[in-house]
Amino acid sequence: MAGVTIRKVAKNYGSVEVIHGIDADIADGEMVVLVGPSGCGKSTLLRMIAGLESISGGTISIGGKIVNSLPPKERDVSMVFQNYALYPHMTVEENMAFSLTLAGAGKEEKARKVHEAAEILGLTALLKRKPRALSGGQRQRVAMGRSIVRNPQVFLFDEPLSNLDAKLRVQMRGEIKSLHRRLGTTMVYVTHDQVEAMTMADRIVVMNNGVIEQIGAPLEIYDRPANVFVAQFIGSPAMNLFLARVRSGAFVLEDGLATGISAPAGLAEGHKVTIGIRPEEIGVTADGQLVGTVENIEPTGSETFVEIRFGGQTVSVVLRERPAFGIGAQQALVLAKGAVHIFDRETGARLD
Repeated sequence: MAGVTIRKVAKNYGSVEVIHGIDADIADGEMVVLVGPSGCGKSTLLRMIAGLESISGGTISIGGKIVNSLPPKERDVSMVFQNYALYPHMTVEENMAFSLTLAGAGKEEKARKVHEAAEILGLTALLKRKPRALSGGQRQRVAMGRSIVRNPQVFLFDEPLSNLDAKLRVQMRGEIKSLHRRLGTTMVYVTHDQVEAMTMADRIVVMNNGVIEQIGAPLEIYDRPANVFVAQFIGSPAMNLFLARVRSGAFVLEDGLATGISAPAGLAEGHKVTIGIRPEEIGVTADGQLVGTVENIEPTGSETFVEIRFGGQTVSVVLRERPAFGIGAQQALVLAKGAVHIFDRETGARLD
């Protein structure tokens, strides 16, 4: 096992810079998830760690050794791809043993390592099948097994669950997390799905436009997002944002409505801010100043998602109780004062 150290790493395609000199430390045995929207650079960074993409600047170290100039096969990492990349003419056993065969491993060694990996992944009964006789989840486990038999220092996952249905994605998330606990090997996992990031990671790296916006534990990022981008990207439904300014030590919305929320000491009169509040921290009541029109109601069983048109924007609300009102009703919003996030209007950076 080994940690991964990323220092001032940049990536250019001609004159276009897509990774802008980023720094990150991934500890030995840690599971770190790179998350962000499409095009943010997360898969490019993963491929640079693997050696599948060249580095335009900076250094990547694995186990304390700079690997910039090393080919993929000498980095002692193993990558699990989105499309499984299994050989259709080979059995599960042959697919899992393929890298060992290339390395010249003996028959007994191959059999031992394949059967150990198959036991971990629940594939023992499927070793003689070919990929076409497997479900999507089983194929993904075979791809993981092919990586496990190599016993690499670092596992790299590039959106491995994207092709699976919703139920199977939940199951495989649990299986990968369980695999990490059993093996204790460093894992770097790429996804655009913030739910995967929140449920699987020891720490999350939030990326956007080739830079790192924030690194931290899942709940740390959820509870204290560093800026507006992180606040809206992490959490589903996304955090609600309101434009406001300081007036007499409290925040008022741009249309003059008072929020009842005190401004932190040090913010000058008239300072423009963006107030963020998560949908589960907003309630509804029959009376109040912040009144809007119910536009949509989505019951999920345990929760109800409600969209309310208020002040020229749509506000998302998550209710634990089942609402007695319907679409078109007038409802007043109640903001949980202790759960408000405050960001600078110009820079987007967190203020509180």
